Amino acid sequence: MVSAGFFASPVCRLPAAAGQARDTISQKSKLGPPSFIPNIAIRRVPGLSCKPVVKMTISFLCLAPLAFVGGLFPAVSGQQNDSSKPVVVQPGAPGKPSKTLPPSTKAALPPLSQADVEFMQGMIMHHAQAVEMTALIDSHTENKDLHLLGARISHSQSDEIKFMERWLTVRGQAVSMSSQKMSGMDDTNMSHEAMHLMPGMLTPEQMQALRKAEGAGFDRLFLTAMIQHHNGALTMVKDLFDTAGAGQDAELFNFATDVDTGQRAEIKIMHEMLERNAPAETREEKR
Repeated sequence: MVSAGFFASPVCRLPAAAGQARDTISQKSKLGPPSFIPNIAIRRVPGLSCKPVVKMTISFLCLAPLAFVGGLFPAVSGQQNDSSKPVVVQPGAPGKPSKTLPPSTKAALPPLSQADVEFMQGMIMHHAQAVEMTALIDSHTENKDLHLLGARISHSQSDEIKFMERWLTVRGQAVSMSSQKMSGMDDTNMSHEAMHLMPGMLTPEQMQALRKAEGAGFDRLFLTAMIQHHNGALTMVKDLFDTAGAGQDAELFNFATDVDTGQRAEIKIMHEMLERNAPAETREEKR
């Protein structure tokens, strides 16, 4: 390995052409600031010896780094030019090689399943009722834990409604169920009848009872009703994945599994809240 500098090094000399520097490097301190005499230090590495004078001229020493850099950057530039072209790779089936597709290749959405569409449409309706239930909390109870739970449910399910509406719109589908799925209804009863199509959703009578409740009674009724509601969502996810050809869309699959995981966790929280808020005699009976 060869490196240039103005520091003490083994006794290695330059030829006379390099400024007639005939003194050894060890004596350079007597010559004043060696601004024009480049010194060469050779480190001991296997296969390299520092015996004779190194036969390198000043011009070579100056141009060698430039030659190195000049040789390096064209290669880098070439790599950058190559990488500017988009590369589309299609993974092969198990045991099969991948294929490189032309840059003009465009991604396509997976085949649409009617069960996927109906799941999203139904879950929008399902989530909307949950948000409606949480809106009653502020005016019906002062339970801080219930306020926190309600805010969590309201925010998450409102965001999920937006996601589901966007998913349907991108695929050219209506955000609500078709009239065929709601056959036999008139306009005044459509919303209530549609609710009955979704597992776990509260009936109009249950919603009315929730609106009339107050304080601790509201707390218990809300928690039991929301547990019922969440269990219905789990049923919807299970029915989706039990349907042949459904749930294959990546976005929908991730969303449905998130719904399942999130609502199972919230069901556990609500059961614990019911246990804490239950009268002492009721807790004793359970033990």
